[in-house]
Amino acid sequence: MAKLGKRLKAANEKVDRSKRYGVKEALDLVVETSGAKFDESVDVSIRLGVDPKQSDQQVRGAVALPHGLGKEVRVVVFAKGPKEKEAQDAGALFVGSDELVEKIKGGWLDFDKAIATPDMMATVAKVAKILGPRGLMPNPKVGTVTMKVKETVETEKMGKLAFRVEKAGIVHASIGRKSMGADKLKDNFGTLMGALLKAKPASSKGIYLRSINLSSTMGPGLKVDPTDAQQVQR
Repeated sequence: MAKLGKRLKAANEKVDRSKRYGVKEALDLVVETSGAKFDESVDVSIRLGVDPKQSDQQVRGAVALPHGLGKEVRVVVFAKGPKEKEAQDAGALFVGSDELVEKIKGGWLDFDKAIATPDMMATVAKVAKILGPRGLMPNPKVGTVTMKVKETVETEKMGKLAFRVEKAGIVHASIGRKSMGADKLKDNFGTLMGALLKAKPASSKGIYLRSINLSSTMGPGLKVDPTDAQQVQR
């Protein structure tokens, strides 16, 4: 614990809390100051100028990151017939219908994403109360209810990031792992930023990107200049 405390203190001393960093400089520092022995996640929190209580100011979507999430993404698929084989060939962890429902009801949740064909949604509804609170419920708005099973499984396995604004008007997301390096993390950040800007509600007035913070799992948080963040969008 003493070593960890020293590392955190040294990392904090490298960060200027009053400064708003450019994206590349911030990510260089995030990678440099992440001192844990495991491969830390690099996370971003973005406060938007929206009121999530208003139905016309919801911000949500999904985007395929150019360098993935830096980890294996385990995908299950609710499907039957030809689409079941399509999912298996694409590398899904588990494919099924009622048997998948029973497996989940039995407590099995060792997966990261769930996809369903539209005809399977009545079946999926049987475990909606289990999947929903965990963010695992297939949703057409983020492309996880689809007939394009092979393409969607492959994209999700690469690292498709789903995002949504929370009650406080903040979007929290992971853009990868520290081992990916600052350049690849910058590409992923720019892709998320582009998706967020495209998702801006027409009814949102004033400043849209209010504040941005970057950090690794165990490292200090860094403020990012929203103007620079817009310039790196992809």
